[in-house]
Amino acid sequence: MTMTNKTGIRKFTMIVIVLTLLLTLLAACSGGGNAGSEDETRVLRIAVMYGDSSQSDYLKTQYTDLYEFTHDNIEIEFTHAVDYSARRYTRFNDNGNEEEPDPIEEMTKLIEGPNPPDLVMLSYDELGQLIDENLLSPLDSYIQNDEFDTSDFVPTVIDGIKALGNNQLYALAPTFSSTALVYNKQLFTERGVEFPTDGMSWDEVFTLAERVSFGEGEERQYGFSFSTYSYGDSLMNEMNLYTAPLQLRTYDEDYESLMVDSDGWERVWQTMLDLKTKQILPEPPDYSQGPRNPSPFEGNNFLMGRAAMVPMSYGNLNELINANRNADTIEGYERIDWDVVTLPIHPEVGNVGGQIYMEPLMGITANAQNSEDAWDFLKFINGPEWAELKARSSYNMVSRQSYIEPHAGENYNIEAFFQLTPAPSNMESEIWNEVPNYWEIQEIGSRKFQEVVDGDKEIRQALQEWAVEGNQALQRMKENMDGNMGGSVEIAPF
Repeated sequence: MTMTNKTGIRKFTMIVIVLTLLLTLLAACSGGGNAGSEDETRVLRIAVMYGDSSQSDYLKTQYTDLYEFTHDNIEIEFTHAVDYSARRYTRFNDNGNEEEPDPIEEMTKLIEGPNPPDLVMLSYDELGQLIDENLLSPLDSYIQNDEFDTSDFVPTVIDGIKALGNNQLYALAPTFSSTALVYNKQLFTERGVEFPTDGMSWDEVFTLAERVSFGEGEERQYGFSFSTYSYGDSLMNEMNLYTAPLQLRTYDEDYESLMVDSDGWERVWQTMLDLKTKQILPEPPDYSQGPRNPSPFEGNNFLMGRAAMVPMSYGNLNELINANRNADTIEGYERIDWDVVTLPIHPEVGNVGGQIYMEPLMGITANAQNSEDAWDFLKFINGPEWAELKARSSYNMVSRQSYIEPHAGENYNIEAFFQLTPAPSNMESEIWNEVPNYWEIQEIGSRKFQEVVDGDKEIRQALQEWAVEGNQALQRMKENMDGNMGGSVEIAPF
């Protein structure tokens, strides 16, 4: 296709968007706010949890510039619950540590303040908290009154949002990213092992992984890796992919005590121990003697052919695709024949296991002053015309499944990225707000697990010790919360 034809198509698409929006007259919606005269310039205020002016520029480019271009009478402003630029001059507490604001509290102040935002952009976990605080308006009446079609949305996206709102929609997400299981066909073929398929259980995948593993020492090829790269004792972090669908918590809801001394955690540690004992999982590379070869992908378990199966996000497919396209020019790299299946599931919890990142979720605030324009913007950013324009993104998928296609020139099972229901949030990622130094407790767990691997302790004994020592550390941190020990160090939950 010539550049002239491409330009013509873009212009035609833009005309369609403009005509569609101009010909659509919005009916009055519940929630207050008046759109006013079409000739009157109106301000649409959007709040995000964190950011500064540079982040606002990015958000405008990604999400709002096109809307403002087609709506001359709308001016969009961004505000931040936690403003990074303002925090350069933040106050310190009596112990000399920087005071860390609670983003949810700061967002609450904005929404309940004298000049509340009309819309919020936020994450999945944050959405649940704002819904619980009655800070967002349900969108169902807007959708019904405007006959806005949501049937084309990826079910995992819509159902995941509804799960936080008692089967009501309090937000929409125009794009999302997800994780699926990428596998190396050649390694399976060489071992005479059948390829993995959609909907397999974790036990079935681990069985395949054991069968496809072979070799010794540095030349060993492993059947499975929880991550593309292996770092130190990262298994303690990585196993969250396995435990999240089971809703196994490390802490109680009030972050007062550890809950790891349980049959559920004992079964998980036994599974992880078996994988390590059978050498199904790759060990971190030993760099003491330097890299094994000159490949730029040294340390990448999948691209180096060290792991036959690896969970990989949709965005990270880019590195694999680009490596294959440039295989002839990359020393030490061999082109990989690959495909994708869904992440494994736990049969006892059903078709649950997908890691879905909705970027960003957008909702109308309960106190919106301009709710009609807010809904008009949500319709636009979640509509089919916008999805068609953004479907070419290589890092996120659009939420309207009619426009989801594999990366240009590739042929793989892209449906694997959105067949599963997202694992429910267990909110443990919020503990860094409650206990800034909680990574110390994680380190205790890592040490105890290594003692099990080394054969020095039985699993249940190690878990009991982790619970006791972890609770002692947790109590000490709680007692020193006024000092905000060491600031906010965010470590992924186990």
